[in-house]
Amino acid sequence: MIGQKGFDVGARGGGVEQHVTQVARRLARSGHVVTLYARSRYGGVSDPEVEIRYVWTLYKKNIETVLHTFLSTLDALVRPYDIIHYHGVGSAPFAWIPRLLKRKARVVVTFHSQDRFHAKWGRVARVYLLFGEWSACWFPHATIAVSHFIQVYARERLHKQIVYIPNGAEPQVVEAVNEIEAFGLVPKQYLLSVSRLEPHKGQWYLIEVFMRLEEMAPELVKDMHLVIVGASGYGSDYESHLRRLARGSKRILFLGFQSGDALKQLFAHARLFVHASEAEGLPVVVLEAMSYGTPVLASDIPENIEVIHHTGFTFQNKNVADLFERLKELLTVPEGLDQAGEAGQEIVKESFSWGLVTQKIEGVYRSLKH
Repeated sequence: MIGQKGFDVGARGGGVEQHVTQVARRLARSGHVVTLYARSRYGGVSDPEVEIRYVWTLYKKNIETVLHTFLSTLDALVRPYDIIHYHGVGSAPFAWIPRLLKRKARVVVTFHSQDRFHAKWGRVARVYLLFGEWSACWFPHATIAVSHFIQVYARERLHKQIVYIPNGAEPQVVEAVNEIEAFGLVPKQYLLSVSRLEPHKGQWYLIEVFMRLEEMAPELVKDMHLVIVGASGYGSDYESHLRRLARGSKRILFLGFQSGDALKQLFAHARLFVHASEAEGLPVVVLEAMSYGTPVLASDIPENIEVIHHTGFTFQNKNVADLFERLKELLTVPEGLDQAGEAGQEIVKESFSWGLVTQKIEGVYRSLKH
């Protein structure tokens, strides 16, 4: 597997890293030998089930993934791999190399997201990522889309039929509260946002709305906190911007990178998970929130609507006023939140388990045998 930042990197990564970690472990437990190419910056972990190969790269925003993918591909050419699986459109343009130079191997690409819509990228990077979308569909032997939206896009715009296999999660039950109490939080008395701190993730919308609620409807949030979990992507400018926006409130908490029991408890005991992202593939973090029985309020981009399966709530993407009204409504009449949380957890169990996801990916691999 090539293209991801690393293995089991938690909030230092994103949905791609979560996906690869979960699938790699399950493939290994099924008897496959799995190698994952990683970048040491995101944690030099080892694993008894999955081989982690660390390959050098330059940690510059516009070259990190490109250089790491190229060098990882060269390394993979001389190793006895049956399948070379690229993750993300940023790595997809290199899929032609093993397709041409390692004929006995089968090449797969997972199209995780239309990354060119992420606000952090400039014009040149967007053109490259657009080429990456085309490459993801036409260079490999098989292409996997994590959402129906991407699958339809590939068929209608790139003229290629690709396979739909979503991201996943597993239903969770967490009763302990010691970790959230250490943060000064009370169960069901905080709103939660978990994602990398990058502009397209939309944390600033939520901060602005929470501060408006404090000013205009203080009775709704008098006992509430807004908890923002996640590490910066490239540089800290955006994080600094968020912290400046939040200066007027003492109840907006930035908890940085969290993992393990702390992150589990934060998910499990939130009153509402809010995902204001402007662009996604199929958001693993929303599935995670649903897996804990936590209700979700998300921007109404197609990928979010697809994943919540009518069990959560939406607001108009990039619309602060609509987010304000929707959040105000949910906090004023909260009776439906618990029901939505339970329904979301059931959807995860029925349609998005990692075991089912892995079985489908394994089926794609087997279909490519000579």
